[in-house]
Amino acid sequence: MAVLLSQFLSYGETTIGIPDINVSISSDTGDVQVANSVQILLMLTVLSLAPSILMMMTCFTRIIIILGFIRRALSLQSTPPNQVLVGLALFLTFYIMAPVFTDVYENAYLPMQEGTITLEEAVDVAKEPFKAFMLRQVRTKDLALFLDIADVNNVTSNDDIPMTALIPAFIMSELKLAFEIGFLIFIPFIVVDMIVASTLMALGMMMLPPVMISLPIKILLFIMVDGWHLIIEKIILSIR
Repeated sequence: MAVLLSQFLSYGETTIGIPDINVSISSDTGDVQVANSVQILLMLTVLSLAPSILMMMTCFTRIIIILGFIRRALSLQSTPPNQVLVGLALFLTFYIMAPVFTDVYENAYLPMQEGTITLEEAVDVAKEPFKAFMLRQVRTKDLALFLDIADVNNVTSNDDIPMTALIPAFIMSELKLAFEIGFLIFIPFIVVDMIVASTLMALGMMMLPPVMISLPIKILLFIMVDGWHLIIEKIILSIR
């Protein structure tokens, strides 16, 4: 068997050439080509990290949690759908964060594209608007916690606060505030559920689920007070 296999392999033996594959950046202009390639690489990196940046360094987390609380308080399982809530949260985030994005674009991206500042300088400039925004929202208690864990003691100004401590403190503050707003949203709807449940129990309708009666009442109440307008207004005004 081995002899037959060796004869088969040797019969009609051909040489297959494997081409060399090289990735290089070179042109007559040299530095310009390299700079453009670095910008493309930077753009791809930013795009890959964009979801994390959007969720962790903006008001998106607060908005989407509050919208989720509203749907749960109304006893609605899939209305509005997740896609609608996420889309609304995204557009509200872009609306609220527009001054920050504009600042980053005008003072960091455009100068770097024009070659007046380096990549490192552009990153430092781009961090400042986000840092200022997060410092306006973060609680002192949460920020002190992460500064103590990181053993950062000599903090005399905002410039001394590292982003590695500011970002998790900002996320904790956003979660706490979102849950506080969600609790306040739940209160009137819980009252409606309790009233409906007590009424059905008093009438002896034990087999009728209270949610079947309370759901249209809560939706009607939410429509009458123009709930979406009030909620969106309070979300925007709650962001400093």
